Amino acid sequence: MSLKGPIVIIDDDVDDQDMIGAMLEELALVNPSRYFENGQAALDYLLTTPESPLLILCDINMPVMNGLELRDQIDGDPYLKKKSIPFIFLTTSDSPVLVRKAYNGTIQGYFKKCNSFQEGKGQLQLIVNYWKDCLHPNNCR
Repeated sequence: MSLKGPIVIIDDDVDDQDMIGAMLEELALVNPSRYFENGQAALDYLLTTPESPLLILCDINMPVMNGLELRDQIDGDPYLKKKSIPFIFLTTSDSPVLVRKAYNGTIQGYFKKCNSFQEGKGQLQLIVNYWKDCLHPNNCR
């Protein structure tokens, strides 16, 4: 994790990607954003990029590789595990079954997408501020 590293957004809904991107833009963060439509595309990026992302915001229900499968792939890969990238689910589903499944693995949060732009922006501000303020093994000196 790098405090100035990119924020990885994984969501198959382009409208949701655009909305999240607009929210992050209004927050005026120094962090660039990287967008992927499924877990496999994000995994390919994570395995090959020299970048150290600040965090991953991931939907659960996606084609090709869903968020739970991606989280399992990251947990099982020593290279990615060592990067210790905070993994946060940001999804429309608040199903108790999915919440429990999500927390059966290594995640750092599960958030339901907000219904309004302002609420969503506040939610993202909270998430980003937390991780920028949190001590982390990859940004301790």
